Amino acid sequence: MDRKFLLTAFGYAILGLALGIHMAASKNHGQMVTHAHIMLVGFVVSFVYAVCHKLWLPSAPSKLASAQYYVHQLGSFLLLVGLFLAYGNFVQPQFVEPVLSVGSLTVFVGLIMMKIYLLKSYKKPA
Repeated sequence: MDRKFLLTAFGYAILGLALGIHMAASKNHGQMVTHAHIMLVGFVVSFVYAVCHKLWLPSAPSKLASAQYYVHQLGSFLLLVGLFLAYGNFVQPQFVEPVLSVGSLTVFVGLIMMKIYLLKSYKKPA
């Protein structure tokens, strides 16, 4: 899972930096919030998850680890697409707010799942 999160993290970094370069070149910084979320939720959080998997979690994949990976990716996708649509004025706010809410809550659930996985991995056998 560490490698999966690491590769995904750098995919987000490429996407976020490409958006940042586009904003700088066009002198239109309307997507700054989207750029920041791609870099933080996508790159930084995925990178932190990769480090957690590499240093503290078992190397054998588990159902919880796989589920947590996909929950985080789904939430990130919904959140980032919703932000892009909202800050690009492609969709009216009332239509994109439910997507942003579900995306944010899904990322939050992924974080809770990681905490549970970390706690479970520290339990010592009786």
